[in-house]
Amino acid sequence: MKFDPTCRYMESHEWVRVEGDEGVIGISDYAQSELNDVVYVELPEVGDALKKGEEFGTVESVKAASEMYSPVSGEVIAVNGELEDAPELVNQDPFGVGWMIRVRLMAPGELEELLDAEAYRATVEE
Repeated sequence: MKFDPTCRYMESHEWVRVEGDEGVIGISDYAQSELNDVVYVELPEVGDALKKGEEFGTVESVKAASEMYSPVSGEVIAVNGELEDAPELVNQDPFGVGWMIRVRLMAPGELEELLDAEAYRATVEE
């Protein structure tokens, strides 16, 4: 199982990686492995405003459907359109081509409330 040290995590298995004043958001390797084969991803629209902890979409697999929650507050500035036709990218590379959304960070201080990779690893290994 992979834990990207450049990301901050929520206990609900979403991650954010900061790139300048933007955050790239997706689900963790642990989450995609628990879901198994991802068959559909529902994402917000560009321009939507998200609050930390607010639901931003759904990921469906052959096993279950799960809501996804935003680890930070921000405005959606991009969505990964490739997931519409190839949702399996989430399984193949959750920290790379399987990213979900990109947001303009509205409250960068919220990042301090998230788990680092080691704390997240400890949470999922319990």
